[in-house]
Amino acid sequence: MENVIIIGSGPSGHTAAIYAARANLKPLMFEGLFAAGVAAGGQLTTTTDVENFPGYMAISGPELMVKMREQSEHCGTRIVTDTVEKVDLSKSPFQVFVGDQVYETQSLIIATGATAKRMNLPGEDRLWQKGVSACAVCDGGLPFFRNKVLAVVGGGDSALEEATYLTKFASKVVLIVRRDVLRASKVMQERAKHNSKIEILFNTLPLEILGDKSVIGLKIKNTLTNAESILDVGGLFYAIGHVPNTAFLNGQVEVDEVGYIKTKPGTTQTNVPGVFAAGDVQDKVYRQAITSAGTGCMAALDAERYLSH
Repeated sequence: MENVIIIGSGPSGHTAAIYAARANLKPLMFEGLFAAGVAAGGQLTTTTDVENFPGYMAISGPELMVKMREQSEHCGTRIVTDTVEKVDLSKSPFQVFVGDQVYETQSLIIATGATAKRMNLPGEDRLWQKGVSACAVCDGGLPFFRNKVLAVVGGGDSALEEATYLTKFASKVVLIVRRDVLRASKVMQERAKHNSKIEILFNTLPLEILGDKSVIGLKIKNTLTNAESILDVGGLFYAIGHVPNTAFLNGQVEVDEVGYIKTKPGTTQTNVPGVFAAGDVQDKVYRQAITSAGTGCMAALDAERYLSH
């Protein structure tokens, strides 16, 4: 019988593990084996330099996650490199199914994150994190992107927020919108339309990302005329949404209309007593390593209080 099991190994999972271990809860973490197509450590393992995590002027995403993992183990967390297939939250203790093994736990912290949607364009795999990203706030300020023409794909609030953010660094931002209208709120639309550094291409689809070692262009198509052309850009950002990694819960925890886990305001408590959610799996607004770490801390403290009662 475990006191607490942590599912997920990003900043939220490891921060929860550190706090739970220091509270002598002897946490067990399942870090995942390429769960949701991402290596153990979460989305930061797919980034290059991280310059906005306190304590580091610059550190690579993979290196930062290695350090978090080492600290979790140093504090006493047991880490298993397997993916949780399903859980049974209908009764306490909860059951966690991993392969042919079943683990029982008195509390559960879900820190499985959310995966950014990609378009799987030709050239995407080759140029991922070499000019292609899904997080402007994470990567847009890097020297690599400064004073270049950058493209953002999407037409919602997130896309316009990303485009506006990138104007701080780019010489110009081209917003590529599949439809003939923006889905974003009127306020965001007005801001973008009045920003001299943002150009909006409606009825446009990206076809291929060009470049060998870095992005040098984007092949696009006008959906009305079917005319193809080359857009000279030095970077491409996807802003077409995220998919929270909650499928394994099979509807046992309350989620919103998109699939993010709902938590009681000011806490990480889900609608199931003893089950807590931290990080991007419950945060569709901020989605930063430091905010994920903060909710990981909260989840461990919430679990500790739950167990003590």
